[in-house]
Amino acid sequence: MATKPGHPAAPSPDRDNPLFNQSLEKGLEVLRAFNGVHRTLTLPELATLTGMTKSSAQRTVHTLEALGYVDKHPQTRRFRLTPRVMEIGYNYLAADALIPVASPYLSQLAAASGETANLTEPVGLDMVYVAQLMTAKHMPVLTPVGMRIPMYCTSSGRAYLSTLPDAQVREMLEQSERVARTPATLTDVAAILARVEECRTVGYASNEEELFLGDMGLAAPIVNSQGQAVGAVHVSPPASRWTMADARKRLAPLVQECAWAISRSIAH
Repeated sequence: MATKPGHPAAPSPDRDNPLFNQSLEKGLEVLRAFNGVHRTLTLPELATLTGMTKSSAQRTVHTLEALGYVDKHPQTRRFRLTPRVMEIGYNYLAADALIPVASPYLSQLAAASGETANLTEPVGLDMVYVAQLMTAKHMPVLTPVGMRIPMYCTSSGRAYLSTLPDAQVREMLEQSERVARTPATLTDVAAILARVEECRTVGYASNEEELFLGDMGLAAPIVNSQGQAVGAVHVSPPASRWTMADARKRLAPLVQECAWAISRSIAH
């Protein structure tokens, strides 16, 4: 099945394995076809986005509709996701042991920094928001739990990458699309590797308006007792309130302390 526009890279499925269920794969592809750009879809659009034939897409959508994960708008006749889809994501969050451990430390970070504290975990070549402690201050960019952001141009992604061997980091960066999200986005592999190496030296990663204009990022990795990264903590100070120099001086130590405290807690 071809990679769809806007879909992050996923692990290559072992389709030759007799245990591999292609019908389930198709169902998940249909669910993943809906997003902020494609809020509703027709059957032909679903077939195009998923790389299925129209008949295969029809059978898959009918099954998902019968199960309550998809429905059809009564006026437009376009398909859309139902709230039942959220059960799957919620079940992951409820079972994730890292979130309850990290939450009190994220709360402390938000209170000390005055900025929203975020916990992200790696998924393929992306980081996904799994917890967030918000402040009352205005946030220029909406980043809800469940949102995915690319590793190559984000502080949390670079913090995670900093814990991996150079060869693996390079391979992951080369596999990434490395689209210029803003005029400031680094897309050259060597330039991004330099930022990852800087994180190893100073203990935190950064990005300055590389993902969203007006939005910066400072992050530190969370590692388990085996020294393996399981996620990252980050804050996103807006350029309207912070310069990068001030953020590095005042916020970076708080982010590092938060990540270290979480890492120490999960190591025991």
